[in-house]
Amino acid sequence: MSIVLHGVPIGGGIAIGRAHLLSQSMDDVVHYSIDDHEIAAEQQRFDQAVRATRKQLEMLWGSIPENAPAELGAFLSLHIMLLSDVTLTRDPRELIASLRCNAEWALKQQCDTLIEQFDAIEEDYLRERKHDVLQVVERVFKNLGGHTTELQLSEGLDGDAILVAHDLSPADMVYFKDSNVAAFVTDVGGATSHTAILGRSLDLPSVIALHHARELVREDELIIVDGQQGVLLINPEPTVLAEYRRRQRACVEARRKLSSIRNTDAITEDGTPIELLANIELPQDAANVLQAGAVGVGLFRSEFLFLGRDNLPSEDEQFEAYRMVAELTGGAPVTVRTMDLGADKSPRWLNHQLAENPALGLTGIRLCLAEPLMFRAQLRALLRASAFGKIRILFPMINSLGELKQSLTQLEYAKAELRAEGIAFAEAVEVGAMIEIPSAALVVGSFIKHVDFLSIGTNDLIQYTLAIDRNDDTVSHLYDPIHPAVLKLISYTIKTASKAGVPVSVCGEMAGDARLTRLLLGMGLRRFSMHPANLLDVKQQVLSSHLDEVGPHVARMLRSEDPDRIADLLQQLNAGPDA
Repeated sequence: MSIVLHGVPIGGGIAIGRAHLLSQSMDDVVHYSIDDHEIAAEQQRFDQAVRATRKQLEMLWGSIPENAPAELGAFLSLHIMLLSDVTLTRDPRELIASLRCNAEWALKQQCDTLIEQFDAIEEDYLRERKHDVLQVVERVFKNLGGHTTELQLSEGLDGDAILVAHDLSPADMVYFKDSNVAAFVTDVGGATSHTAILGRSLDLPSVIALHHARELVREDELIIVDGQQGVLLINPEPTVLAEYRRRQRACVEARRKLSSIRNTDAITEDGTPIELLANIELPQDAANVLQAGAVGVGLFRSEFLFLGRDNLPSEDEQFEAYRMVAELTGGAPVTVRTMDLGADKSPRWLNHQLAENPALGLTGIRLCLAEPLMFRAQLRALLRASAFGKIRILFPMINSLGELKQSLTQLEYAKAELRAEGIAFAEAVEVGAMIEIPSAALVVGSFIKHVDFLSIGTNDLIQYTLAIDRNDDTVSHLYDPIHPAVLKLISYTIKTASKAGVPVSVCGEMAGDARLTRLLLGMGLRRFSMHPANLLDVKQQVLSSHLDEVGPHVARMLRSEDPDRIADLLQQLNAGPDA
């Protein structure tokens, strides 16, 4: 019987092959009590398991293949860092003593507590970090029980082998990076999980968050992985299999053609140059930016330098991170968003009470201005790094001209301090503001006199405009990037900035959606920033677009307030002028 499962598409095309099941999930944890005189020995057993886990991860980090994506080393480093976190190393020891229980049970209790905290987080990327915690905990469990932590891949796997697992960690990726594997699927994970990011980087067809794939798929069963639509087909019917083989051939040919434009300049058919930039979260990500065909970094989410640690990073630590990105990109522009912390992105060291509605609380630039010393330390680090590359500074969640002026004043204070100390920086460093709140879009005309560029964060702009939490499954279907109100705000921002000669970019998910490339071009957008994996698809759309044809069509879309009519017009726009 054929079975179809739907999950989160990670990309990589289509794979057809035989299932290879991976047994990795933790067994049921047994709880037993210990006597007082056994506590020290049990704590020592736990410590030994943590040390063994650290040693294994460090050895894996040192054995990463040269051709592996940069993300692999970064994520392994994160797992090693998690082993230094007191919530995973100290707190279980205390539970062993207070509960008088075995180490496995203490670790499970602590892990369950942490997972509950992660599940309460709204931000996608941060919520997905719970899988990193689970992956590290699982390795410690295995070391406690004396079991192997290595991913057990059968020898002699055929080239069409497809891995089916409950979860895959960055450490597991090291084992199968050079194996004969065509694709992988997992039961858990999200679009921003490290499994997803690595899947995109490895360019393997992959689907995650399938929930029950590991239970339903049998060893060596024929399956199809559709990384484009997020579908897993188990034991497909002959007609379905034939259709997918045809689609697979077409996908391979399309990807071959795409790779040929990697080094081609992004210029429309009528000769208009378009800037295609990359979004990154970690300094190490910068190594792949130019390789992906981007001309620079359009958004470096600097807040990830502040998370997952027990203390505030020093100015020098931040400076080294920003300088690394500037040097890795070889002088290409690097736009660094100042720390967008607060609400669901509150690090442990930040002592602020959580608001009832975090998305509307002390977050983004509001938090920066409320903590001027912390903010100025980051600005100083960014300015110092500007002496080593083309650093641009971007202020997030700007709501009013008053907030923008306060931010610029803090920047001038930082410049004055560095001048007084004789520390070099780029005096003419470019400064921008993010447009991600409807009020900011409506008064953008007052911003453009004070900034060098603007960046539209479409993810939050859509969310705030439509009053929809995109992470809430009950209303996420209403999250609509082509809602007429959203389009009008984006169009007004681009038109107002362009008229004043101020460059404007889009750095949200809309920029990486090739279905919306011509729409944004027709609005006047000339600078896109996206995940590197989406860049070639967007570039292909740019190369095949003629602005004289796109412009009038988009103008009709902007005049309409009927969502169905806009959707039809978008389909016609992407079909071409003869549609």
